[in-house]
Amino acid sequence: MGSGLGGLVRVAVLALVMGAIWWVSKYDQSVPFPRGTDAPADVFSAGRAEDVLARLLGPERPHPATSAENAAVRARILRELARLGVKATTYANTGCNSSPRYGVVECGTVTDVIGDAIPGPAFGSGKAIVLLAHYDSVPAGPGAADDESGVATVLETIRALKASHVAAKHPVMAVLTDGEEYGLLGAASFLDNPALKARVGAVINVEARGNQGQSLLFQTSPGDGPLVDLYARSVPHYATSSLFSVIYRLLPNDTDLTLFIAQGFTAFNFAFSDNVAHYHTPLDRRENLSTVTLQQHGDNMLGIAQGLQGVDFASLRGGHDDIYLTVMGAWLPRLPAYCALPLSLLAFAMLVLLAFLANGPMTTTGVLNGAAIPLAVILGAAALGWGLHEIAVLVSGGPDPSFAYPLALRFALAFGTATAVLFCARPLPASNAALAAWIWYAAFAIIAAIFARGLTPYFLFPALIAVPLLYLAWWLGWESLGGKLAFFAAALPALFIWLGLAAMGETVMGLALHPLFTVPAAIAALALLPLLAAHDMPRRAWLAGAAALLAAAVIAAVWAGTEPAYSAIAPQRLNVTYVEDHAANKAFFAADANAPLPAPMRAAAKFSETPERPYAFARGEAYVASAGAPRLPAPDATVTSRPMGKGRMISLALSASPETAQTALIVPRDAALSALTVNGKRIAAPPQWAQLPQVILLCTTRDCAHATVGLASGAAKPFDVTLVERRFGIPGFGRAIVAARPTTAVQSQLGDGTLILTKVRVP
Repeated sequence: MGSGLGGLVRVAVLALVMGAIWWVSKYDQSVPFPRGTDAPADVFSAGRAEDVLARLLGPERPHPATSAENAAVRARILRELARLGVKATTYANTGCNSSPRYGVVECGTVTDVIGDAIPGPAFGSGKAIVLLAHYDSVPAGPGAADDESGVATVLETIRALKASHVAAKHPVMAVLTDGEEYGLLGAASFLDNPALKARVGAVINVEARGNQGQSLLFQTSPGDGPLVDLYARSVPHYATSSLFSVIYRLLPNDTDLTLFIAQGFTAFNFAFSDNVAHYHTPLDRRENLSTVTLQQHGDNMLGIAQGLQGVDFASLRGGHDDIYLTVMGAWLPRLPAYCALPLSLLAFAMLVLLAFLANGPMTTTGVLNGAAIPLAVILGAAALGWGLHEIAVLVSGGPDPSFAYPLALRFALAFGTATAVLFCARPLPASNAALAAWIWYAAFAIIAAIFARGLTPYFLFPALIAVPLLYLAWWLGWESLGGKLAFFAAALPALFIWLGLAAMGETVMGLALHPLFTVPAAIAALALLPLLAAHDMPRRAWLAGAAALLAAAVIAAVWAGTEPAYSAIAPQRLNVTYVEDHAANKAFFAADANAPLPAPMRAAAKFSETPERPYAFARGEAYVASAGAPRLPAPDATVTSRPMGKGRMISLALSASPETAQTALIVPRDAALSALTVNGKRIAAPPQWAQLPQVILLCTTRDCAHATVGLASGAAKPFDVTLVERRFGIPGFGRAIVAARPTTAVQSQLGDGTLILTKVRVP
C-alpha cells in the first residue's frame, strides 16, 4: 500500500511540475515592460505609440477602404507624418489579387500612404528599408489592433530612428497600405508600380490577429538563416520558431508581406495572435490592446530596422534555411536546416546503441512494448481529448463550449492526458521507458526532417541534450539517485519546449483545436515516463490512479459544458444578412450558423431549425427566415460584345444603387474565361479556373457600383452571369432581428449586410 501511495504521490508531483511549466510558458515569458512617454527619445515607447494610436483612431469607427472614415484616418496619418517631419504622398490605383485555387479575384480602388522617412547616403538610388502596415479595417470593427497598432508602431519606430541620429546606410520608407482586408489590394497596387517597387530593398511588416500576446516573428523570406541571425542580435526578447511558418502555410490567412515575398524581397513578418475573440469584431478597440504586446511589437520593428541599417541587403539573400525555436523568450537555439536529418539519424543511432548496451539482445515482446508505449500515450491523449471535448459539446449544445471560459476544459484535457500517460506507462521499467521515449523523439525528428523541417527542432534539440544524459544515467545506474536526476535533467528541455507549444497552440483557435493542447502535452510527458515508475506500482494503485484521473477529466468536461459558451468579452460571431434573389423572386434573412442561434433572435423571426446553405456562393451555412418577395431595386449591367481572336471580349458596364459598398460577378465555367479586366486591370486566367464550376470577381470598393468589367470569353453560346450588390447593414424592416442580438454576440468580418442578386444574360 505504501509503495502504491508513494507512486501516486510521485505522479502528482510530476503533474504539478508540468502544470507549473505550462503556466510559466503561457503567462510569464518575461516580456518587455511597456515604456512610458518619458522614455529616452531613441527607444520605442508603447506609451508614445498608444498616444499616436489614439489620435489615429479618433472616434474608433470601422474604416474599410473607400469609406468616409477611411479617408479621415488617412488624413490623420498624413498629419502624424508631417508632425515627424516626414515627406508623405498618397498613391491611388486599382489593386487586384487572385486566389487561383478558389477561383476568386478581388479588386478595388485603394489609396496607399508612402512616407520618405529617413534619407540614405544616396536617396533616390539606394534600396530602402520598408516599414509596412495597413491602415484599413474590416467593416465590422474599428481595427485598433488590426492594424492601426501596426501603423502606430511604424510611426513611433520612425520617430525613434530619427532621434537616434545614426548615419543611415539605407533609406527608410513607410508604406501604409489600404485595402489589405479586401485581399491585399494596397500591397498589390504598390507592387504593380515599377517605380515604387524599384525602391524596395527589405521589408518589415507588423500585423495582428488578436490584441494580446507576444509579437511573433512567424514568417521570413526563404533562406532565413542570415535573417534569424540578424533577429537574434537585434531584438531584446525572442518569440519565433521555424514551426510557425509551417503552421502559417496551413492557415487560410495572408498578409501584405505575402506579395512582397512572392516578388523576392528580403522580409520579416511580425504579428500577435492572442485573444482572437476580439479579432475583426467591434471589440477590436484601443482599450483592449495590450501595451506589453505593443512594446514588443515596437522593439521588434525598431530592432530589425536598426539591424538592417548595418548590413548589405545582398548578404541576407541566398543563405541557407535554419531550424530554430525560442525557449522562454531568452534563448534562440538554431541550426542550419541541412543538419536536421544527419543529426536526427545520429541521435537515433546513439540511442539504439545505448538500448543494446544497456539491455543486450532484447526479446520481441520488449521491443514491441518499447515501440508501442510512446505512440499509445500520444494517440490515447488525442483520443481522450476528442472524447472529453465531445462530452462538453453534448452538455453545452454548442460547437465550442470553452470559447469564453476555457479553464474547465483545460483541466479536462490535462487530466485526460495524464490518464493516457499513467495507463500506458505500466508495461515499461524505468530504463526501457527512457529509451523508448527518447528513441521515438529521435525517430520523430527524422520524420520531421524529411517532411516538415520546421518542426524538427522540437524533437531534435531535446534528443541531442538527452543522449549524453541517458548515457550518464546508464553509467550511474538507472535506478540510482544520480540516474533519476539525469532522467529529470533530460526531461526539462522537452517540458519547456513542448508545454510552451501547448500553451501557444491555444492562441490559434482556442481549445476547439484540442489536439494542439493534448498532443504537445503528451509528447512532453514522454520524457517523464522513466520517473513515473508505474512499472513498480501495485496494480490496484495503478488502476485506482488512472480511474481517478479519468473521472476528474469527465467531471471537468461536464463542468466545461455547463459554462456559458460566450460572454460579453468573448462573444459569438453572428452576422445577419438580408438577401434578395431577384432571379428566384424571393427574399430572406440569413443568420450565421457557426453556433446555435440565440433564443431572442429566433423569436424575432421564423428562422429554420437546422442550418442550410442560403445561396449558391455562400461560404457557410445559415439559419434562414423568409422575408417574402424582393422589394429593393436589382443591380444591372449593360452588356456589349466584340470578336477577339478565337473568342470574344464581353464588356459589362455595371449599374448599382448609391448604397452599394461592394459588387460581385459570378461567372460560370461555360463562359470559358481566359482573362478578366476591371477598370483596365487585366487578370489572366490560371489553369485551375478551367476545373472550377465558377469564377467569382469581388469588386470590393464603392466605386465598383459603376465599374466596367471585361470578360475574355471563348464561349459562343449564351450564358448567365450572377450580379451581386452588397450594402452594409440591413434594411429598417429587419432591425428587430438585429436588436434581438444579445450582448454575448457581435458582428464580425464584413458584418451585417444586404445582398441583392440578379442574373444578367450574356447573349
